[in-house]
Amino acid sequence: MYILITYDVATSTDGGKRRLRQAAKVCLDFGQRVQNSVFECSLEPAQLVQLKQRILAIVDLEEDSVRIYHLGNHWRSRIDHFGKKGGFDIEGPLVL
Repeated sequence: MYILITYDVATSTDGGKRRLRQAAKVCLDFGQRVQNSVFECSLEPAQLVQLKQRILAIVDLEEDSVRIYHLGNHWRSRIDHFGKKGGFDIEGPLVL
C-alpha cells in the first residue's frame, strides 16, 4: 500500500527539536522525504504497524500531531505534482 505521512512537532523546546529529528529518521527508514515533514512510503501492512508504533513512541500527542493518508494501490492517479522538485517514483529502479 502507498501512504503519505506528515507530522508537525512543536520545536519550542530542546525536547521538541529532538522529537523532530527522531520522527524524520523513523520516516526515512520507511520511505522518501518529499517535503520537510512529508514522506511517501510504499509499505506492507506489517511495516505500517511498525511505522505507527515507532512514530507514536516519539511524538508528544499533547503538543505534536501525525497524519497518515492511505493512498492505496492506485496511488499514481491520485497524485498531482507542480513545482520545483520532480515527482519521485518510489517503486522505480534504485541507482547507486
